[in-house]
Amino acid sequence: MRRFQEREPDPRGELDHTDPYTLLVAVVLSAQATDRGVNLATAGLYRAASTPAAMVALGEERVAEHIRTIGLFRTKARNVVALSQRLLAEQGGVVPPDRAYLESLPGVGPKTASVVLNVAFGVPTIAVDTHVFRVSNRVPIVIAGTPDEMQAGLERRIPPQFLVHAHHWLILHGRYTCKARVPDCPGCSIRDLCRFPGKTGV
Repeated sequence: MRRFQEREPDPRGELDHTDPYTLLVAVVLSAQATDRGVNLATAGLYRAASTPAAMVALGEERVAEHIRTIGLFRTKARNVVALSQRLLAEQGGVVPPDRAYLESLPGVGPKTASVVLNVAFGVPTIAVDTHVFRVSNRVPIVIAGTPDEMQAGLERRIPPQFLVHAHHWLILHGRYTCKARVPDCPGCSIRDLCRFPGKTGV
């Protein structure tokens, strides 16, 4: 974590957003889709509706039209409108920093809730996506069979001073260096700490 911090002291996620609500929508849309694809879709969507009230007024069909380039767009459109309705009815249109509540919203699971809590509210939690899962098992930092086990293990093991940024460091490391098929081991800042048997060019 110290090496990641030295290389990238203030890491940022790659989903475009302006507030907790647009972040929540973007993360819901990102399931089985790339950040780039989501950003292309939300550029138009957020011009049309960037608040829960505006999203509900836009309606499921028009939301679907804006996001039809990403996978499962009809289900995601339904979830986005439904979670917007819930936020309006129960929270005055405000996204709360409450994990249990977030996970109760349509289309929101532990990973999505963790991203929103971490990025929007600075909560020291780790969202385990495919990159985090791969990197942690490879190095290994924590070996686990499920994302929930991985999250719990990482949050126990990573020192508190690194927890706010740890999931960004791990995601970026997995996306650009410790890639699934051909990891860039020669360009890796932690290669001497890594015990992955499939190292390349080392």
